[in-house]
Amino acid sequence: MALVTLEEAKRQLDITGDSEDVELQTYIDALPAVIEGFVGVIEQREVTDRVTGGGTALAVLHPPLLSVTSLAGAGAVYSADALTVDGSAGIISRADGATFPAGAYTVTYMAGRATVPPTIKLAALVLLQHLWRTQRATRGGLAGGGDDFSVTEPIPGFGYAVPHRVLQLLDSFRRPPGVA
Repeated sequence: MALVTLEEAKRQLDITGDSEDVELQTYIDALPAVIEGFVGVIEQREVTDRVTGGGTALAVLHPPLLSVTSLAGAGAVYSADALTVDGSAGIISRADGATFPAGAYTVTYMAGRATVPPTIKLAALVLLQHLWRTQRATRGGLAGGGDDFSVTEPIPGFGYAVPHRVLQLLDSFRRPPGVA
């Protein structure tokens, strides 16, 4: 599942030909890193993390968590069916309610979302349009010389590349503080 396909990007940018497909694909390929930096993993992929912890739960580093493939550490190996997950929080617990011993664990899991929420897809398309237009500033703008996608003030932590409208669309999907 792609965050944005070439066809969706071309529709958003009103591009009908294929002469810019290679360049446009570079922009598309850059979108997940920016969006995921704000809301967590979008496109499903297998991830292996080393986590340190213990107690009633372990937290993975790249939520959301779809499923656990393997978990080993602190002298034990846990089968996937012996675990429960809180996917959106990226939390793994033992199905039997027991605790994990303190220590280092290696966890392999599927991260991402089963489907891309429409608001996240729209945010990615708006970001694509913004980045594409900043390179092509001479292709038009608003009457009076303004540009609907201008970012004249940096956003703390994001600089000029991510417009406020994208951040506002992603706000309800924001990862909690302290989640990498």
